[in-house]
Amino acid sequence: MAPVCLDPVGRAAMPAPPTAPRRPEGDFAAALRAEFERQAGVKLSAHAEERLRSRGIALSAQQAESLRGAVERAAAKGASRSLVVMDGLALIVSVPNRVVITAVDEAGARDGVFTNIDSAVIAR
Repeated sequence: MAPVCLDPVGRAAMPAPPTAPRRPEGDFAAALRAEFERQAGVKLSAHAEERLRSRGIALSAQQAESLRGAVERAAAKGASRSLVVMDGLALIVSVPNRVVITAVDEAGARDGVFTNIDSAVIAR
């Protein structure tokens, strides 16, 4: 049964208009994120995703595989927060959570100093 709107007196008026359907997670950004996470085994935080999008950077399948390998190597050494450098990008990764926290390209790395990390990995 459809919801019913009540008029100010409390009497049933006309049926409530249907609500707009929610957009499924099928939009392009969600599909891109899901494919990246599937390939890399590493998730992108909303902040990292926005950084990449605003700079027009899309990670390829090969880069996703390189990132996955870099995170695995960092995890094997007991790293917690790692700087992963690859193809002109610097990615800060929460290694235990397998989440890219932020991403910076060469143009965005103003002073080239990264803090609050315990390791650095050059992705191959």
